[in-house]
Amino acid sequence: MLVGENAMDGLGELTKEFGRRALLVTDPGIRKAGHVERALSTLRKAGVETFVFHDVEENPTTRHVEAGVQFARKRAPIDVIIALGGGSVMDCAKGINFILTNGGKMEDYWGFGKANQPMLPSIGIPTTAGTGSEAQSYALISHPQTHQKMACGDKKARFHAVMLDPTLLITVPKKVAAIAGMDAIAHAIESYVCTKRHPFSQMFAREAWRLLSANYETVLTHPNDLEAWGNMQLGAHLAGLAIEASMLGAAHACANPLTAHFGITHGIAVGVMLPHVIRFNGETVNGYYKDLVEAANLGLGRTSSCSDTLATRITELQKLFELPQRLREFPVEEKMLPDLAQEAAKQWTGTFNPRPVSVKEFLELYKMAF
Repeated sequence: MLVGENAMDGLGELTKEFGRRALLVTDPGIRKAGHVERALSTLRKAGVETFVFHDVEENPTTRHVEAGVQFARKRAPIDVIIALGGGSVMDCAKGINFILTNGGKMEDYWGFGKANQPMLPSIGIPTTAGTGSEAQSYALISHPQTHQKMACGDKKARFHAVMLDPTLLITVPKKVAAIAGMDAIAHAIESYVCTKRHPFSQMFAREAWRLLSANYETVLTHPNDLEAWGNMQLGAHLAGLAIEASMLGAAHACANPLTAHFGITHGIAVGVMLPHVIRFNGETVNGYYKDLVEAANLGLGRTSSCSDTLATRITELQKLFELPQRLREFPVEEKMLPDLAQEAAKQWTGTFNPRPVSVKEFLELYKMAF
């Protein structure tokens, strides 16, 4: 892993270690920001022939993956895949790698460890401090008809190298940065208390939360602060490692149906649900929440409930940067909540919530958030 200001300047030499023909996966926004040309410059200097696939959109579906595969096949052979962008780009690049090397369709890899053939070496370069996808072996790809998010994982899908360069983040729009940061915060908090937690994963999650909570406000009010961006980027990466080593919980289970049916951005959906899930889990893991309260130097204030202190802090951050806090702010009607609860109960991540959740509890959480 290469970390630091202008780390991407070494992309060409790094890529050359894997081969001379690269597929660069990105999106139009990243190209517009000038990051693609910056990457191509260092790749050209190293003598790496690079083909740019930039048709990735938010919440990639199997259609985006298939388009990337067809693009790559027309330019074969490809020696290495480079993902330059946010979580959607990372996921799509992994999906392309699955199909390009192992054939079939994305649905064939739903689950874990279903790639029988070797996969191409890959490099992940995040341009947001959010998903931490560059640290994970899963690709989250949606089905275009059902909108079901398929978690397709394999150890071979993990990036062989990761670059964390904070100079790539200063061009991120404030609203996008706020949403991505909230997603990373949710990753740190949920992975810290999930049922698959263990000392190793909690070490990553606690440090991720410490870095994220200390720098979230700074990067949004002083967007040219590279040190703060570097801390946010590392925090998001560590949260990704925590997920990779453990799992998530009910906030993510609630978020997926909201994204699928109403197009609510994932980071916003998770953020809306997170304070309510924290309070819901308080009676089960209040001691673990105390660890996080102490790590962020929040203090208990007027209440002895660490879950309430932590949830209140999340809400404060949402208010500060004008992020949505209620489901009623979207085209979500109260009569829809039972159906959403039915779908949330089918989400894999909910099975790892520290306090058991069924349809009944999911409905309660949605009502709390409404």
